[in-house]
Amino acid sequence: MKTIIAACSQNLSGSRASLQTALRTLLAVPWPSQRDLRSGLQLLAVLQWVLSFLLLGTVSLLLLIYLLFTSLWPISALYLAWIIFDWDTPEKGGRRLPSLRRWTVWKHFRDYFPVKLVKTHDLSPSHNYIIGSHPHGILCVGAFCNFVTGSTGFQEMFPGIQSSLTTLAGNFRLPLFREYLMSGGLCPVTRRAIGYLLSQNGTGNAVAIVIGGAAESLSCRPGVTTLILRHRKGFVRMALQHGAFLVPSFSFGENDLFRQVVFEEGSWMRSIQRRFQKMMGFAPCVFYGRGLTSGSSRGFLPYARPITTVVGEPVAVPKVENPSREMVDRYHEMYIRALLKLFNENKTKYGLSETDELHIL
Repeated sequence: MKTIIAACSQNLSGSRASLQTALRTLLAVPWPSQRDLRSGLQLLAVLQWVLSFLLLGTVSLLLLIYLLFTSLWPISALYLAWIIFDWDTPEKGGRRLPSLRRWTVWKHFRDYFPVKLVKTHDLSPSHNYIIGSHPHGILCVGAFCNFVTGSTGFQEMFPGIQSSLTTLAGNFRLPLFREYLMSGGLCPVTRRAIGYLLSQNGTGNAVAIVIGGAAESLSCRPGVTTLILRHRKGFVRMALQHGAFLVPSFSFGENDLFRQVVFEEGSWMRSIQRRFQKMMGFAPCVFYGRGLTSGSSRGFLPYARPITTVVGEPVAVPKVENPSREMVDRYHEMYIRALLKLFNENKTKYGLSETDELHIL
């Protein structure tokens, strides 16, 4: 018995000593600083956003298809019935949740780059607006952060103005992803959806359209400021039909977030990208950014580069139910001049040189 007690005492002493050693080792490890914690939260905020936009719709669709062949098939059946019942909601202003736009996660998302919004002129709540967002970039980070989230203070800078961002109509056919988009105030980039926002909600509405679209994303790379705009006039016609003022905006730094493999015009890969774009509405870009664990590794996360979105002077537009081609061309040219003025007056303030020019195709 004495031998057993002695052995137990020795084990307890050893365990106590091991525990004390472990605690001293743990305390000796430096705790993350506040800066490290902020950086980690910012990285996680960007990660969830990228995964949501790249995977949420596809994964949700595959999951619902899988559930159809299990005992949980009623879940898929009920959600399919809901989508059919709710089919037209995205075209009728959506279903925004103001609380989602105020999520703290968007502040961490903003600070990762960081993203900044600059106001140059007031927007009166007595008018409606179509905001042209340039350039497209790869994932439209500047447009999303400024016109969807409340993290950069759009509503404070432009009191009485409610912003909406348009995106591909096909995104609103994907389960769960459509709910996510609508809750943030996004709507399809269709005439019906834009017309509803500009005609059924009174005044004080600002619809942001990334005019260059998928075609512009194919030539996106650092140091390139080329826009697809010269022959895109549908947004001007809609502005005239609804009497919505045209507002140019430019996100300096948007094209610096990723590196893209750009295929030359006429190559077979470029041809595949063009065909895919015409069929699906978006272009399959071959791009990379930083990795999850290190900024020097390659991955799918954007690089931390500053983005400054400058909102320019509105171009006053009359309401004309059936504008002529000449009128559309005239106001389209006025918009281009306003955009060029905005770019040239701000380029040296936000990372470009005096010799950099904005090329419009």
